[in-house]
Amino acid sequence: MELKMNMNATGQWYQSLTFKMILIGVMVLILLIPLGMVKSVITEREETEQQVDQEMMLQWGGPQIISGPILHVPLTYYIKDDDKVKKSHKWLHIMPEDLNVSGNVLPEIRYRGIYKKVLYNSELKIHGSFGDLTKVTTNAQKVDWDNAYLTLAVSDNRGIKGNVIFNWMGLNQEPEAGLITTDLASSGMSIKVPLSEGVLAGKKVFDISMQVSGSNGLTFNPIGKKTDIQLKSSWKDPNFIGSFLPTERSISETGFSAQWTVTNLNRNFPQYWEGRSYSIDEHQLGVDLFVPVNHYQKSIRSAKYGILIITLTLLVFLFTELVKKKRIQLFQYFLVGLALVLFFSILTALSEHIGFSRAYLIASLGIVSMVTLYSYGILKDRVQAIWIFLSLAILYAFLFVLLQLNDFAFLAGNIGLFIALAAIMKASSKIKTGNIFNTSIES
Repeated sequence: MELKMNMNATGQWYQSLTFKMILIGVMVLILLIPLGMVKSVITEREETEQQVDQEMMLQWGGPQIISGPILHVPLTYYIKDDDKVKKSHKWLHIMPEDLNVSGNVLPEIRYRGIYKKVLYNSELKIHGSFGDLTKVTTNAQKVDWDNAYLTLAVSDNRGIKGNVIFNWMGLNQEPEAGLITTDLASSGMSIKVPLSEGVLAGKKVFDISMQVSGSNGLTFNPIGKKTDIQLKSSWKDPNFIGSFLPTERSISETGFSAQWTVTNLNRNFPQYWEGRSYSIDEHQLGVDLFVPVNHYQKSIRSAKYGILIITLTLLVFLFTELVKKKRIQLFQYFLVGLALVLFFSILTALSEHIGFSRAYLIASLGIVSMVTLYSYGILKDRVQAIWIFLSLAILYAFLFVLLQLNDFAFLAGNIGLFIALAAIMKASSKIKTGNIFNTSIES
């Protein structure tokens, strides 16, 4: 005996397209849980990388800020208080008239386990001069030129490599560790430069050669009445930082060169002052050895598109189900969704060892092939399996392009979503309302 039953949308509401889409939507929300776990793993790995960065910075040297040289002269004030005379001491800080810096930044990539850090050695030559000191005026009762000091501030003394050649007015001097005064900076080196009355007038020339290592950035305080700074490096991804952009720069595959010119009119402090009246750190300039978006950042960005990838893929299967009139169980939808979540975990794991681009290619080919073979096993239709393969290949290729476009990713993503939505709307307009299937039961 043969019994045939035609189910309609009114009688069997749980067979309707609307109900099926609601269940798939709930499933997508459930898949956000493992997707969130993958994101947390990526974030944890990135935090571990940052900890390694900090450890290597502590051993090698952090971002370096070079300030100086600056001339410091002791001042003495005599203050009368209740018939007693008290002494008060301050430092007079004098900026150079001309300051010229030329440097060669030598990048170096160091590895610790699977993590890498960009460090640098720099060869710096600093020369210039101080102007006529007889024009310096102060209200102090005593100006002790015989105990004047010259300081060069370096933000992280651990980065100073080898000997520092410090030439002052034609004579080589050996600097001492530490600053004679911390009014303007906290670490660096000092040399005593006694100034007799006979040498206050005219220029006082200095010439410094040194090697400084650090990580991330190398910046300078343009403290001269006129400051010229020239830097060059073999690093091809510089990020010019600070308050001033280079007046001239050149960037190529072989590296970069840059030049800054700053005058005293570009800053907010005078040529000399007493005590802590001004700060020299307000306007800095320099370069950061910029590392393009690393694989963790790209992995977390790709995972942010995870809900979109999962939704569009499941819609592909839903339309295939409607067109071919073959039932796909919710459990099978769920397995496909888990495979798509697994992609982001595989991508992160592989990118730690072989780089993001190759990891993306391998992970996407593996997941697309697995989902395609699974769809062929479900549908038993080679043409539909190929169509699913092409759809997924286009989807993953589009995601890869988005991850490469830092500045235009948002625009390209919106254009891609517009096209995808238009295609879905056109395909859905051909779907008839009612039950998804007409089933028959034979007995």
